[in-house]
Amino acid sequence: MTDYGHELWFGSFVTPAARPPQAPVELALASERAGLDLVSFQDHPYQSAFQDTWTLMSYVAARTERIRISGNVLSLPLRPPAVLARAAASLDRLTGGRVELGIGAGAFWDGIVAMGGRRLEPAEAVRALEEAVGVIRGLWATDESGPLRIEGEFYTVTGAKRGPAPAHRIPIRIGAYKPRMLRLTGRIADGWLPSLGFLPDGPASLDAMNEQIDEAASAAGREPAAVSRLLNLSGRFTTGVGGGLLEGTPRDWAEQIADLALRYGVSGFILASDEPADLNLFGHEVAPRARELVQSERAA
Repeated sequence: MTDYGHELWFGSFVTPAARPPQAPVELALASERAGLDLVSFQDHPYQSAFQDTWTLMSYVAARTERIRISGNVLSLPLRPPAVLARAAASLDRLTGGRVELGIGAGAFWDGIVAMGGRRLEPAEAVRALEEAVGVIRGLWATDESGPLRIEGEFYTVTGAKRGPAPAHRIPIRIGAYKPRMLRLTGRIADGWLPSLGFLPDGPASLDAMNEQIDEAASAAGREPAAVSRLLNLSGRFTTGVGGGLLEGTPRDWAEQIADLALRYGVSGFILASDEPADLNLFGHEVAPRARELVQSERAA
C-alpha cells in the first residue's frame, strides 16, 4: 500500500472536437459548474477532427473563472518547448495561475511527421522530453541571471531572454508508461499522468510503475512524494448494482477511487467523458464522498 498523503482533486478530460466548435467549451463550463478542479484536453494536432488544443485552452480560460486548465498531454514533437514555455507562462498570468502542463514524448509518429515533426526513436523521444523540460523551466527562471543557453541534442537555446515568469509554479506532469519514461518522471517531473485504460494489468500495474518512479526520484535526491500521481479514468454510472471497476453508482465510484488513492497513491482523478450528466455526478457526488472516505481512513 502506497499513500503519498496528497490532497485529492478531480477533473475532466474533454474531447477537443471541431464540430460543433463550442461543444468542448460548454463541457468545460459544465466541469466548472460541477465543482471540478481541472478541465483537460488531449492534443493531437494531426487530427483534423479536433480543434487546436492550445487555442481551445486559451478560449476556455477566458470563458471560465475558477477551474484549472491543462493539456492531457501536449504533443511535445509539435510544440517547441521555448514557445510552449512562453505560451504557458502568458496564459497562467492572464488567468491568475490556473494553467498546468501535461506533456508527452510523442505518439502516432506518422501523423507527427505529416505535420512537419521529426520522427524519433523511443530512446531519442525520452531524451528530447528531458531537454524540453530544461528549456521550459529555464525560461521561467527569471530569478536566474543572464539569458538561457542550452546546447542540446534536440533543442538549442542560444541566449534567449528569460520570462515572463508564470503567476504560480506551473506543475509539469508527464504521460509515461514504459521504464525509461517512468524513470524520467521520477527524476524531473512534478507529476505522473497515465490513463487507466492503457495500463496493461489495470490498477495492479500501478505498484510496479510507482516503484520505478520512486526509485528514480530517490536516486535523484528527491522525495518520491514530490511526484504526484494522476489517473485518467473512464467508466459508466448506473443506478443499480455495479458491474466492476468504475461501473456502478456514484457511491461505488467513490469507494473505488478512495481505494486507488489509499492503495496506489493516486491523488488526481480525471474523468474522460463528454456527457454533462457524468461530469455533474463526478463533481457533485463522487468527489466529496471519495475525499471523505480517504480523510476518514487517514485519520484512523
